Amino acid sequence: MKIKLFNIIYYGFIACITAIALLLIVSIFPIPGNYKVMMVLSGSMEPAIKTGSIVLVKPAHSTGSGQADYKIGDIITFGPYTKTKAPTTHRIIDMKVIEGVPSYITKGDANESPDQREVQKKEVVGKVLFSIPYLGYAVNAAKKPFGFMALIVIPATLIIYDELRNIIEEIKKSRQKNQNKENA
Repeated sequence: MKIKLFNIIYYGFIACITAIALLLIVSIFPIPGNYKVMMVLSGSMEPAIKTGSIVLVKPAHSTGSGQADYKIGDIITFGPYTKTKAPTTHRIIDMKVIEGVPSYITKGDANESPDQREVQKKEVVGKVLFSIPYLGYAVNAAKKPFGFMALIVIPATLIIYDELRNIIEEIKKSRQKNQNKENA
């Protein structure tokens, strides 16, 4: 029972680390139309999206008229992504189309009033497909040296421990076999 519980925890932890690594890798490559993983840093979208969540964002495909198919009610991520400023994730509450170019009026679900400025189509990173609460804290930690080291050192230690345990068991079995042959 003890070994089975250890294996469940072990493989669960490895699966989580793998998922975080894949999400980071997928979001880094500059592929047009690529999925992006973003962290939500504020509570402006609560309860729909909690602070510290990660959101999977995908740019919408253009419709036949050349406009992206973002609709009222969609949650979008928009704005620049720099070292000092992160994009914003808010819900579209209204749209304006001026000379064929859409602009979006957005608002955080927890905010009283709409955002002060309209969001232009070119500023939109993409539409939020889904969010995973609190996983953003782990992803954010993985981007820092200590967190990255912990995400490498802890799994490596678990793997080494598991392999050493298997090697020791095999050595014991081999010795037991040899003793049985000598005694026979």
